[in-house]
Amino acid sequence: MRFLICLFAFLALIATPALAQNAYRQGVEAQFHQWLERTAWPDAQRQGITRATFQRLTSGLALNWDLPDLAPPGAPKRPPERQHQAEFSSPGRYFSEKQLANLTAIGRRLAKEHGRALNAIERQYGVPRGILLAIWGRESAFGRAKIPHDGLRVLATKAFMSTRTAMFYPEFIAALRILQEGHAPSGVLYSSWAGALGQPQFLPTKFLAYAVDFDGDGHRNIWTSAPDTLASIANYLRQHGWQPGRAWGAEVRLPQALSCTLEGPEQGRPLEVWGQAGISGSIERLGRGSAFLMMPAGRHGPAFLVSDNFYVLKRYNESDLYALFIGHLGDRIEGRGQPFSTSWKAPDGFSRGDVRAMQQRLVKQGHDVGGADGLAGFKTRIAIGRWQEAQGRAATCFPDRELTRAIH
Repeated sequence: MRFLICLFAFLALIATPALAQNAYRQGVEAQFHQWLERTAWPDAQRQGITRATFQRLTSGLALNWDLPDLAPPGAPKRPPERQHQAEFSSPGRYFSEKQLANLTAIGRRLAKEHGRALNAIERQYGVPRGILLAIWGRESAFGRAKIPHDGLRVLATKAFMSTRTAMFYPEFIAALRILQEGHAPSGVLYSSWAGALGQPQFLPTKFLAYAVDFDGDGHRNIWTSAPDTLASIANYLRQHGWQPGRAWGAEVRLPQALSCTLEGPEQGRPLEVWGQAGISGSIERLGRGSAFLMMPAGRHGPAFLVSDNFYVLKRYNESDLYALFIGHLGDRIEGRGQPFSTSWKAPDGFSRGDVRAMQQRLVKQGHDVGGADGLAGFKTRIAIGRWQEAQGRAATCFPDRELTRAIH
């Protein structure tokens, strides 16, 4: 008898945390359904969502507790995770030659397979097929990547209890509109863990604004239709300012005397001015207009002159490396590009948190780093280079472990 009492007491101790967590989650789920009725439904109704649609889509909706970046009601705040992705440290890792070669081979085959649709898309939108195929390949492996999440559940969860509810709330309402209009062929908005939809990975508001029905079946189907997917990408880029007939950019060679602090979209110069400064390469591809120096790894990697179209690519994904990857892959798919002639040698060994702390110290000194976010964007790279030059150092315009500690 004493053994059984002890056993039951031990099992109760084990079960208590799990029961408490279960009770807590049930309480949050109840708050979630109150939020759906009191907050989301009035806004959905104003957006044209019918009561029948709203009840059908939300009555059995449950929160997805496995998503990242959640901030449930009453839960303690968690410290930010240390991140070591390529965007935060060594950019060269972003450009796996094996991956690029594989995407290039598939992209060239699909360019032939969808040649008729691509011809029509290019005529209508003026965006080259290499760029469209590169985005398609990067975002969803040309539609082959598994996109496993129920997008409505993801967006509802993030709209209710993520660290960025203000961003995701309109996306959730937009997702209801997409489902009511019947665009998803399976009736489910398959998405990434961040709620990006289908093969081009559009957030719902972007879908409503830019997705097109190019195959003429009455639905803007970016989940299973290649023509709709490619044309939607083209429409997005053209609507954001893509200039037909102008290349995104080109790799260039930089004289050592030219300061790396001259990069960025705020320091454009005519091509002839860059040529007079000693920059060489296939810059004639950029056509007329201003060109901009872009050095994503500072002096530790390749340098590029880019056109306004490069910054249109950044509207698709706000990352220098992403836009460079797309432009470079697009060139290779069209048979005009080769692997970079300059290797990537950017230092590693620091985290996003290290860069954020360094940025905060640079801001205190009066530098504009574009926001202390832990990312070595162009403003941070320029600030580093200017600090180095002021200290009599050779400017590299890129952080390393020593610099993240030396800048005070």
